[in-house]
Amino acid sequence: MAGWHDELSVFDLETTGVDVETARIVSAHVGVLDTDGAIVERLDWIVDPGVEIPEAATAVHGITTARARAEGREAREAVSEIVAALRTLLNRGLPIVAYNAPYDLTLLNREATRYGITPLATPAPVIDPLVIDRAVDKYRRGKRTLEVTCGHYGVSLVGAHDAGADAVAAGRVAQAIARAYPAELGIDAAELHRLQVRWCLEQAADFQEYMRRVKDPQFTTSGLWPER
Repeated sequence: MAGWHDELSVFDLETTGVDVETARIVSAHVGVLDTDGAIVERLDWIVDPGVEIPEAATAVHGITTARARAEGREAREAVSEIVAALRTLLNRGLPIVAYNAPYDLTLLNREATRYGITPLATPAPVIDPLVIDRAVDKYRRGKRTLEVTCGHYGVSLVGAHDAGADAVAAGRVAQAIARAYPAELGIDAAELHRLQVRWCLEQAADFQEYMRRVKDPQFTTSGLWPER
């Protein structure tokens, strides 16, 4: 019987910053992986965000303002194409894999709204390896960045912070987690999506309690998933 991890769509953005309300898309990848993690479809964008790309962001993904202006697609057109590509894959029944999905999907929602494009409506099913890994291996010490998690599950990540490299690696991590935890994750994508909604709320509540205890009594964080 085919599982949710046998064919996946993958999605990642590189952007101008970390605030989903103000950051702009600089590059994007939407692709499809087969059951072995091979890339069978891919679309890549470099985008002119229409604003200066901060040096700190360029230091992460390597795309300068000058390059974005010279090589990038007009932002409205690119955002429209990214939304359309994801909508098509969801309509084909493929889950969207996005590592730390609330960042990428929320930012895409805000960009679509900014340009008068109809955003994805409550995208589902979404597979977020970060949320799943925290749920199935709750007490593992150390960071849970994509690079660290790739290393833990034996997934190669060459060229981190390239949208294509990160998206494909996240998809392969999702497949590796599914193989590592068949009892917990041997369910359909719709049920796994519902579980991640609950898991993310629980994880956020735990983190908020920890931060209030050790650092800031007023600290708050959102557990909404896969969009905020």
